[in-house]
Amino acid sequence: MNSDKIYQIALTLVPKVGDVAAKKLIAYCGGAEAVFKESRKSLLLIPGIGSTIANSIVSQDLLSAAEFELKFMDQNNIKPIYFLDDAYSFRLKQCGDAPIMLYSKGLVNLNPKKIVSVVGTRRASEYGKHTTEKIIEGLSKLNDIVVVSGLAYGVDIAAHKACLKYNVPTLAVLAHGLDRVYPQMHSQVARDMQGNGGVLSDFMSGTKPDRENFPKRNRIIAGLSDATIVVEARKKGGALITADIANSYSRDVFAVPGRVGDENSEGCNNLIRRNQAALIQSADDICYLMGWDKESEKNTSQQVSLFIDLNKDEQEILGILSSKEKLTIDLIGFQAKLSIPKIMQILLQLELKGLIRALPGNQYAKS
Repeated sequence: MNSDKIYQIALTLVPKVGDVAAKKLIAYCGGAEAVFKESRKSLLLIPGIGSTIANSIVSQDLLSAAEFELKFMDQNNIKPIYFLDDAYSFRLKQCGDAPIMLYSKGLVNLNPKKIVSVVGTRRASEYGKHTTEKIIEGLSKLNDIVVVSGLAYGVDIAAHKACLKYNVPTLAVLAHGLDRVYPQMHSQVARDMQGNGGVLSDFMSGTKPDRENFPKRNRIIAGLSDATIVVEARKKGGALITADIANSYSRDVFAVPGRVGDENSEGCNNLIRRNQAALIQSADDICYLMGWDKESEKNTSQQVSLFIDLNKDEQEILGILSSKEKLTIDLIGFQAKLSIPKIMQILLQLELKGLIRALPGNQYAKS
């Protein structure tokens, strides 16, 4: 077992020590392991380190918890990434509050040539989902690009699904440990992403998706990216928090404009009006503003074509949807006589193949 990683993980468990204080401890002591080898007296000489923190470190109790966590990671193919590792995001490292540890699952590349985040409201309209897909389709022509989002309802999941459809590596940053997926309905998408991207978190296993974790998650989404794209956003919400953090990191922020008075566009329009985001309407606008339009694009023959081969279950579901304008998951499952988890898996594959589309209220229709 990697003893270095045990000390690094243990440092994140010290009470009242956040990422900024942890980096201070590492700088004073010379490394994560050195922190736990210091005497209580020496630790108390470090500015900002009081008796509670010093006692927690010298007790060594945190090392056994870190060892247990590392065993869990080994068993579940989770990779710990320390902020001094080569695999750690060089973009995120530039942010003062960047986490000292990240946990990833899948084929995660945190240092591609180009990386953008796509965020927006959880209550995305059909227009918002369509716009998200068109932006991803346009970005798919670029070489070495990764799209980041948060796996949430609405714009987030639309971005991830579009990435799977157009073969764009995509990364979901989660607000909880990697022992679960929230929302659970997006578990299949999260699994599919791991073949060309994956999931990432700075929370250890057992951490629940509590409300206060989401702003912390948003700082990672912003810090990983060259630019943050807000597709649809209400007056308040997580997407605007991400945009605000991206601005504080001096990263580019783009927003898709919407109709005056449209609740889903109020946040985007305000960002543009206050010069906190540049107005964009397509991937071409993003490429122009980022200077990516001058770079060579992927050969169009590399683009993913629509799948035409369907298995028996996919053919049956498509046939059921062909006879109706739209149907809920429950009704599709009833007619197909298949379990809901199986139906959801089939619907996702058909959606990625461009043969059906998801509608509000867990309804689906043929494309």
